Amino acid sequence: MLETTEDINQLIMEDDWMMNILKTAQKLNLPDWWICAGFIRSKIWDQLHGFQVRTPLADIDVIYFDPNNPEKHKEREFEKKLIDMAPSIPWSVKNQARMHLLSGFSPYSSSVEGIAKFPETVTALGAKLDEEGNVVFVAPWGIEDVLQMEVRPTSYYATEKKGVYEKRIASKNWQAKWPKLKIFNADGILLNV
Repeated sequence: MLETTEDINQLIMEDDWMMNILKTAQKLNLPDWWICAGFIRSKIWDQLHGFQVRTPLADIDVIYFDPNNPEKHKEREFEKKLIDMAPSIPWSVKNQARMHLLSGFSPYSSSVEGIAKFPETVTALGAKLDEEGNVVFVAPWGIEDVLQMEVRPTSYYATEKKGVYEKRIASKNWQAKWPKLKIFNADGILLNV
């Protein structure tokens, strides 16, 4: 049963595929790096749905924070290195020091602040390995929504950016993959009754 962040850490540690991905990303030695979003959310939802086969992911989101090298081409260089190490993984690398430009926010101070500004609370999750190889987990909006399978906007997307959130949840069609989900619009109204 999943109830705590320790349970989520254990779930990740027991998954060889996830641990290999984390170990591969760790080899880049990126500053303030995390693997986030669907990598963790999908694993939790698969577990809560009792799936025996992993739901395929469109990409593996590796983020880092380096304000001294915000050029997009650096991200492509890191993606190429990851592809060379693990070519079967759909890597996506983003420097959170420049992502505020795409999202329309003030500059971020860290990768965790970038994670906190993801559109959905259930996506605002990150994991990495510490120097001893232990899983470190972060959830700026907590884990209640992801464990309750309730999709809601983060506060940043519940007001002036609510259109972005609502387009995103419509395009993701998560409920087709995970039928137990409860999806709420930006006004807190349950959409799938």
